[in-house]
Amino acid sequence: MQPKINSFFKPSSSPPIAASVTPETDDGLTAWENNRNVIVNTYERRSPKADGSEVLKEPIEEPPRKGPSFAPKTLNKKRSYTQFHLELGQSDFLLRYCVECGATYAPGDELDEKSHQSFHKDYMNGIPFKGWQNERAFTSPSLDKNRVAMVLENDSPAHRNKVQEVVKMMEVVLGEDWILHKHCKVYLFVSSQRISGCLVAEPIKEAFKIIAPLDDKRQLKKKRSSPSTTIHFGDIVLQREVSKRCPESDDRLDNRAIVCEEEAKPAVCGVRAIWVSPSHRRKGLATQLLDTAR
Repeated sequence: MQPKINSFFKPSSSPPIAASVTPETDDGLTAWENNRNVIVNTYERRSPKADGSEVLKEPIEEPPRKGPSFAPKTLNKKRSYTQFHLELGQSDFLLRYCVECGATYAPGDELDEKSHQSFHKDYMNGIPFKGWQNERAFTSPSLDKNRVAMVLENDSPAHRNKVQEVVKMMEVVLGEDWILHKHCKVYLFVSSQRISGCLVAEPIKEAFKIIAPLDDKRQLKKKRSSPSTTIHFGDIVLQREVSKRCPESDDRLDNRAIVCEEEAKPAVCGVRAIWVSPSHRRKGLATQLLDTAR
């Protein structure tokens, strides 16, 4: 161990060994080759008390200050490892198809699921409708507590906007860009503050009558030849249920196509489109709409 570090960095007192150079071989290159590996470094120790003029190259770290603002903070953040769904090779992993309303949505996405629930409810039960102050409402005993509201092309924008909302729902089933034009009359079936049915009528001048698949005489023969549906066992009477069957094929029908007469007859009103929400079908709503329009 050296007593002082200066003695460690102090260069040796012995001069470096230099090769003898003769005047004959003193061409400069030989002297450089002999002395190229000799490096002389001189080290000086810095004074412990540095002057104000000296600039320290390395910054001095300040000790941490005591106080509440500089105290270390403990973050108690718990990570959530909830798995939303499992991919097991299912075909509807990214997008799921709703069989009832026909909409596609991403399962696990909260916003997408809420929009699907809202559309599904409007599609199945009808579009929400609170009513208007000035509306053309038709009521009858057959409608019970329900009513039918008619909207014309000259009505207020609020009425026409509601009609456009209903037409967009109809276009999901019937197709786009053909249902409504400016000369149409729209009949809205309102039930429990929802529009559950709609009929779009247009003015026409002539129409062709549809040919019935079966004649009246043929239907009467079937009714007369049909067996009795009641069976008597003493005082007990049993009623037999008869299931409805599709009408038999007729010569005038071509693969269940609708056949009309060739001669046109004068007409006033034509049904352009009619729609009933799925949860209200088979309840006579379309018939009540047609009767109101007639």
